[in-house]
Amino acid sequence: MTENNTYAFALHGGAGVTPGRDYSDAEAHMRELALACERDLRAGAAALDIVTRAVEEMETCGLYVAGRGSAPNDVGYVELDASIMDGATRQGGSIAAARDVMLPIRAARAVMEKSEHVMLTARGAERFCRQHGLEFVADPDSYYRLPVGVVEEDLATANRAHGTVGAVALDLQGRLAAATSTGGIFGKSEGRLGDTPIIGAGTWADENVAVSCTGLGEAFILAGGAQDVASRVRYGSQPLDEAVEGLIADVGARDGDGGVIAVDREGRVSMRWNSFGMKRAWGGAGHIPTVAVF
Repeated sequence: MTENNTYAFALHGGAGVTPGRDYSDAEAHMRELALACERDLRAGAAALDIVTRAVEEMETCGLYVAGRGSAPNDVGYVELDASIMDGATRQGGSIAAARDVMLPIRAARAVMEKSEHVMLTARGAERFCRQHGLEFVADPDSYYRLPVGVVEEDLATANRAHGTVGAVALDLQGRLAAATSTGGIFGKSEGRLGDTPIIGAGTWADENVAVSCTGLGEAFILAGGAQDVASRVRYGSQPLDEAVEGLIADVGARDGDGGVIAVDREGRVSMRWNSFGMKRAWGGAGHIPTVAVF
């Protein structure tokens, strides 16, 4: 990789937002996070490190439906999913349905870097995390909290309330990376997986584009997910915005709602959603980091 004199990033804190609710705490947090991403990318940080740290921050703060902000499944405990992909090497890692892992995205990166596998699930993922010294939540009853904008009524399974966090980045060496993490649908069936832990569905990065998705995972899986955006760019020669819009249209056609963030090797950023809004931040060379929800 060589210096390309440009960089860019985008973050999302989930597309499951409700008009009229107050997301100011999440906006303030994302603004701080965006400024940190801008500073570190400008200083030469690697895209893979940027997306890892950004998602870790969103997992631990409890403001989003991931990590600390996750809700229990239908039998009363939290299952966590995360995936990460390094576009420069086309390597990826994920964990799925793992119980009480403190930093799911760090666990996903460990799977990528320290195992021969791409995905580990449930008890196998938990055993791997313990073997590699990753931290677990000591007291689940006191650790987890309702994230910003979520009320008790949203915990009903029938509401299909959901959320996810994610980050995509292009660094000064032209490397792309993407990362995504979630606690899944509120009150989900034990063992349910959405798109987040599936490389190519919730997360994708290659030499052309990095993508992270948020929304109803079943619809994103059936619509082709994050890798569909990359294929539209690579094989269909579609502009990034058109490729992202195409995936969102397919998600909507499958009765799904959600959003997508993406960045390409030229530093272009695209963000699209078909829900009421999406907690998001973005920036890059020559641009002031920006935050929005609706």
